[in-house]
Amino acid sequence: MRPERIATLKDVPYLKGDIVYWMSRDCRVSDNWALIAAAEMAKEKGVGLYVVYCLAPSFLEATIRHYGFLMDGLMEVEERLKTKDIGFALLSGYADRVLPKWLLKMKAGALFTDFDPLSIKKRWKDKIARNINIPFFEVDARNIVPARFVSDKKEWAARTLRPKLKKLLPGFLEEFPSLPSGLPETDLPATKWAKAESSLEVDFEIREVKWLRPGERAGKRMLNKFIDEKLPRYSEMRNDPNEDVLSDLSPYLHFGMISAARVAMEVKDSSAPEENKKAFLEELITRRELADNFCLYEPLYDSFEGLPEWGRKTLRSHKRDKREYVYSSRKLESGKTHDPLWNAAQNQMVVTGKMHGYMRMYWAKKILEWSRTPEEAIRTAIRLNDRYELDGRDPNGYAGIAWAIGGLHDRPWPERKIFGKVRYMSAGGAASKFDTDAYIKKFQ
Repeated sequence: MRPERIATLKDVPYLKGDIVYWMSRDCRVSDNWALIAAAEMAKEKGVGLYVVYCLAPSFLEATIRHYGFLMDGLMEVEERLKTKDIGFALLSGYADRVLPKWLLKMKAGALFTDFDPLSIKKRWKDKIARNINIPFFEVDARNIVPARFVSDKKEWAARTLRPKLKKLLPGFLEEFPSLPSGLPETDLPATKWAKAESSLEVDFEIREVKWLRPGERAGKRMLNKFIDEKLPRYSEMRNDPNEDVLSDLSPYLHFGMISAARVAMEVKDSSAPEENKKAFLEELITRRELADNFCLYEPLYDSFEGLPEWGRKTLRSHKRDKREYVYSSRKLESGKTHDPLWNAAQNQMVVTGKMHGYMRMYWAKKILEWSRTPEEAIRTAIRLNDRYELDGRDPNGYAGIAWAIGGLHDRPWPERKIFGKVRYMSAGGAASKFDTDAYIKKFQ
């Protein structure tokens, strides 16, 4: 494993004790650098390995739709770990409160966890590091090129990150080794999943979706379907919401049920036309790693103050522009505006847990146009995205909203009312690109 993947969060000597992997962002057994690193240390020290997941009672705007998808995936993780004699524990509670106590009880010798740029996860890690006396390591199993290594600053745009990724990618897009065998058995009692669900303090009204199955196996099936049936048409049709050519992998990538590196390797090795592979890999690698870069180096990634300076300046200068329509966050949530195209996009998200990528841009820009202030627009867009999208509460979502509303990773455009120099989108422009009536009919 490349040492650049690993960051030390608590630098103290290893004395003795089993190794623990706190699974947080990458909920899979296969192709998981964090699990591999923990297992290799356990093998080296001749001790056992435990995997633990801390189930927070609530997390940002997550509902039972998200928790159900997550927990079903974790059931598969537990099942697969058992076949490898690796113990799995589900702790109900916030990680910074329950994990240090559990580590002390288990007499753990070292702790590994996943890289995550979100502020709430950083706070948890900081507090845990202060309250444990064992080595603590963070492993970037999410990005193909580790986020802390590819850049040490907030990148201006894809064009500034892309050449860095291109240079480093060959050295990091490597086949995963097998987990070490022969680890001492670390059995734990089976998880009581119903009890764990009863500990949640989330909205149970927004039900789980039925069209998408969670877990590693389902993620691999979805990848195979994409490569076989959709990738050959991806470049030409990806911006048409009526065409089913998108990968539908974002929920699996968000919950870490599939590795982006595995997806990239499978796509690169496929027989699809090169222009299609290139277009998809640009989204999977450059845009996705750019979003992690933004959240890693911009602590205000989920607010107006996190927008680029030129975006804040132009939006402030048009803050008092008259809005023809103004909708509250709750009114927007109901999907009953004057714009049938926007309503259809909102309904698609509410019902399916996923909105087409092109419509996500249109959706967020109209929220800016119909909100009293850009600050309110960002809050509304994040709340709705995180509440309904299966892949919400993710750097991709925060970066996408900041792009649509405040020009993040974009450039100034001709100035206009409300938007200032932020790129504008209209229903008429959408109609020139695809059959908007067909889309509205499908999701009205």
